[in-house]
Amino acid sequence: MPIAVTNVRPVSVAEPASKPAGSRARLWTGRAFSTLVVLFMLLDAAGKFAMPAPVIDAFRRLGFPVSLGPSLGVLLLVCTLAYAIPRTAVLGALLLTGFFGGAVAIQMRAGSTLFETIFPILLGVVTWAGIYLRDSRLANLLPVRCLG
Repeated sequence: MPIAVTNVRPVSVAEPASKPAGSRARLWTGRAFSTLVVLFMLLDAAGKFAMPAPVIDAFRRLGFPVSLGPSLGVLLLVCTLAYAIPRTAVLGALLLTGFFGGAVAIQMRAGSTLFETIFPILLGVVTWAGIYLRDSRLANLLPVRCLG
């Protein structure tokens, strides 16, 4: 006996990868946050390819072989590009979140300053805020509820 399925909405191939969330100000704030993250991460990846003296010093202080610079640069570049493409932005944010988590762990192990330790956390918050503000589907999935 066939089972009737109701309330099923067909998925359109032409449906946009993300649906703008709310007001124009919210959308543009999300875009600005995402742009800042992408630009910063591209700069960070470029530093891992160019390996200027401050990057080499940081690698040594954190206990990384300098030879890992280009490999980390490629990894960071791939994660950042995934975040920059609207269809893969959530995947990119997940990958960058893992990268940031590793950065926090390494900074804590090395006994770095408080700012150096929490900066990747702050960057992760801005990364997710960028998507949250510009994509209503994520805002619907993770609603922010105010107390009171």
